[in-house]
Amino acid sequence: MFRGIYQNSVDAKGRTSLPAKFREVMAETFKADSFVITNSGPVDLGNGVFGRGLSIYPYPEWLVLEEKVAKGVGFTFAQLNSINRLILAPGVECAADRQGRVLIPPHLRSAAALERDIVFVGSQKKIEIWSQAEWEKVTSQAEKDFPANTQALAELGL
Repeated sequence: MFRGIYQNSVDAKGRTSLPAKFREVMAETFKADSFVITNSGPVDLGNGVFGRGLSIYPYPEWLVLEEKVAKGVGFTFAQLNSINRLILAPGVECAADRQGRVLIPPHLRSAAALERDIVFVGSQKKIEIWSQAEWEKVTSQAEKDFPANTQALAELGL
């Protein structure tokens, strides 16, 4: 599983280095050397404002996601179209080079407002990528949304 938060940068050509720990997890846990980079779903930042980042799925997990969406359980036709158009269609299969560098395609860099400073976030079976500015907004909102129910937190072991 992907864990941890790593700061990095994107160069002028759209390249960045996937954190070494994430490359290890990709190879050892998911037995994958390729992955799909795509838009993540919009994140509610409150007051009608939504943040956008990117998600990296190990290729086997991407196939699972595609299969789940194809089944469409629990979604309306319009919602499935939105998921297809905003998340599945923009996805690009990639692989890191020998130095661990990854090229983030221009359409995805633009969608997530990635310019220079970025943050890689381990999120269980996927990796999130955020611009530093968006990450600060997302974590600020997460603090506001954090559950106050101590019993539920205790059941999670938190």
